[in-house]
Amino acid sequence: MGLCVMCTHCLSREEPVLLAELKPGRPQQYDWKSSCETWSVAFSPDGAWFAWSQGHCIVKLIPWPLEEAELGCRTIERKSCSTKADTRGRGGAKEKTLECGQIVWGLSFSTREQDGLQAPSPSCLILATGLNDGQIKVWEVQTGHLLFNLSGHQDVVRDLSFTPNGNLILVSASRDKTLRVWDLSRDGKQVQVLSGHMQWVLASRGHRNAAHTWPNPESIPLAFPRPSCGACDSALLVTASYDACVIMWDPYTGEQLRTLRHGPLHSALDYGTDIHASSLRSVCFSPEGLYLATVADDRLLRIWALELRTPVAFAPMTNGLCCVYFPHGGFIATGTRDGHVQFWTAPRVLSSLKHLCRKALRTFLTTYQVLALPIPKKMKEFLTYRTF
Repeated sequence: MGLCVMCTHCLSREEPVLLAELKPGRPQQYDWKSSCETWSVAFSPDGAWFAWSQGHCIVKLIPWPLEEAELGCRTIERKSCSTKADTRGRGGAKEKTLECGQIVWGLSFSTREQDGLQAPSPSCLILATGLNDGQIKVWEVQTGHLLFNLSGHQDVVRDLSFTPNGNLILVSASRDKTLRVWDLSRDGKQVQVLSGHMQWVLASRGHRNAAHTWPNPESIPLAFPRPSCGACDSALLVTASYDACVIMWDPYTGEQLRTLRHGPLHSALDYGTDIHASSLRSVCFSPEGLYLATVADDRLLRIWALELRTPVAFAPMTNGLCCVYFPHGGFIATGTRDGHVQFWTAPRVLSSLKHLCRKALRTFLTTYQVLALPIPKKMKEFLTYRTF
């Protein structure tokens, strides 16, 4: 797929195309307490691994990219097994099945450090899994070995986020109304507990060690532009609401910048779903931070340009629960209620020079610092995402 300069009209002609669908094979009986939903999917920051919460307490670790034969718009069945590593692999990397013992709700990758230096070896990649019973299990990706079993939460661990600088600080958010901070460099020591929320807590990943939380489940934070995916600032926060609205916020001032409403797109796409009763399930930023992908109960995958209030591309899908962009762009992975994973094409975009300058400045300037600069008002509005 070719590159194009940021252009809404160009993007609108490239609807997401289904490349492949992975379907778990289940040859054995599982505990009745388990469920089949894929609640979370994740790519490692370098794009070399894909983690799939496969349902039935299993996480599948798949070396990336998939083989060309698998990217042929067909369904591939992947059987779950109890071994740590499967025989299939490419370049020395092998698929692994992690038996977590509980339903897996959250996934987050990070890298380990050796002797104060970040090691390039894939053996230094780790994956944290948030479980239904409040436990957090941390695994070494290359070997599939369990490194830590973190205890403290009293309910489902719904979201996990590592700080992006490789210092092994993990933030977890739970339905027990607490946010907990863990230091894996100190044998998984719990270093802080943030409590006092009246409702479930969910966390959103941010830049420069920022983790933002919202106590109200009616407005769930789901996405920041992530530095590991190529977005270099934390000037935007996006939340998804149960009323099918996506809201863009300034995380420094708390100001609502824009609302994207999930309305009917076309009469031909009317599947009989009540759009007003349709819940948003997931939202994620594209790597360059100019577009969003959303998954909702109205059975559509949508792609939005931040400067617009209507989708610029969409594709029909069923039972969607989560979505994530590939770190280097080009496609989106979605998880479904049936435990499947689907991979969709996504247009590659070259950011404009002015957006690149904005990203560079917002890496180290807060909204308040931008507003204090002796520059024209229109430039301040652009740098603070009041205009695009």
